[in-house]
Amino acid sequence: MIRRSLRAAGLCLLLASCATVGPDYEVPPDSVFARAVHHPPALDGRGSAAVAPGQAAVEGRWWELYDDPRLTTLVEEALQANAELRIAAARLTQAQARYAEARAASAPAAGVDAVVERGRISAESLLLTEQLPVFNLAEGGISVSYQLDLFGKIRRLVETARDDAEAAQAAGDLARISIVAQVVGAYVEICHSNHELAVARHALQLQGQSRDIAERMRSAGRGTPVVVAHADSQQAALRATLPPLESRRQAAGYELAALLGRAPGELAAEVMQCREAPTLKQPIPLGDGAALLRRRPDVRRAERELAAATAEIGIATAMLYPDITLGASFGANGLLKDFGKPVTQQWAIGPLISWSIPDSGARARVALAQAGAEAALAGFDHVVLAALRETQTLLDRYADDLRLAAALREARDHAAAVAADTQRLYQGGRVPYLASLDAQRALTAAETSLADAEARISQDQIRLFLALGGGWRVDAAASEARP
Repeated sequence: MIRRSLRAAGLCLLLASCATVGPDYEVPPDSVFARAVHHPPALDGRGSAAVAPGQAAVEGRWWELYDDPRLTTLVEEALQANAELRIAAARLTQAQARYAEARAASAPAAGVDAVVERGRISAESLLLTEQLPVFNLAEGGISVSYQLDLFGKIRRLVETARDDAEAAQAAGDLARISIVAQVVGAYVEICHSNHELAVARHALQLQGQSRDIAERMRSAGRGTPVVVAHADSQQAALRATLPPLESRRQAAGYELAALLGRAPGELAAEVMQCREAPTLKQPIPLGDGAALLRRRPDVRRAERELAAATAEIGIATAMLYPDITLGASFGANGLLKDFGKPVTQQWAIGPLISWSIPDSGARARVALAQAGAEAALAGFDHVVLAALRETQTLLDRYADDLRLAAALREARDHAAAVAADTQRLYQGGRVPYLASLDAQRALTAAETSLADAEARISQDQIRLFLALGGGWRVDAAASEARP
């Protein structure tokens, strides 16, 4: 009894002395992410009132900041029907199943087998010289085994599978915010294209009137063919601006239909006829740099890939050590008529040790895993730096486009005032009609430039929301997720 206790204590000490090999993962303190979290970079909108730095981070359902029910309906439909999101969801399910499979490897395994057959046993196998008769034979048993994870290989496999599943979740979140941005972008492109088409057609109409005046003056002997040719040239140039705008509108419609899981031409008429793009009702909330990095799905995916690569080092290192499996079995084997009697009973219990003596290939696998972790860390740093660069670049572009639009809006207002004054002078007979027409054309040109600038601002806003990681989860509480 004392010897058994000593053996049990010795076994416990042996198991306690074994530990999970390989490095335990944590975000590397010298990574760009760790430095950015401890010293958050400021997100500078260059003094623009259209952004709100330092306030709460961008909302999960950022498209609702436009307060456009039709846009919200389109986004929700895309989130349900988009093919890319269904692919991402299926891949996440696969990754979660692999994680469940890896966890199951740490549990005991049990098996049951049973065989009933009629046949003849070889006499010579029993060292007999006479042929044996035909018997009814039976065999059955129950076995239980459990692999002792002394060096943590199974635990590292579970870690890898879990990290891969979380990386797949982040990839799904990235697909989700990208689809939302594409839906909003396609919708506002349709609206802006229709508005620009209306402005271009008005400009073409005014140019047609100018050309008619030039032709009448030539017929009356007060003009020259050169003036008419010049008017024809300007009219042709304005007419040439229509097909690209039509093409932009149609392409945006086809893109939006595909994002919604529809065939081209299946969009509702009111969507294709939109002429006023939705506008934000409040400044874009930026948050700080640390919150941005926690929020962006591509950063979270890169961090989880680094964690999985770190766990791979432990798996490769654990393969240098033996695998030990404890097993027990009980059953019977013999004549069917005696099956279950003591004479047929058999049992076994004990450890199974398997070990491939490490060679240069096994150690090379460890070096390969370490190199993979270094590459994953470099990739993680690259993604973090790209996220910060992209966000700040978009903020600068947004601020510049806002200033440009403000200047163009002022120019448009001046042109409108000039056109109104010229129209009054024409009605009073103080200036010719052509002067009033020229003022109207100048106003239309200013409106065209302003419409183009406003379209760029809408796209800037969407890209900025995408860069800020908005919309990756519906619940706002999840915005502080790790790493």
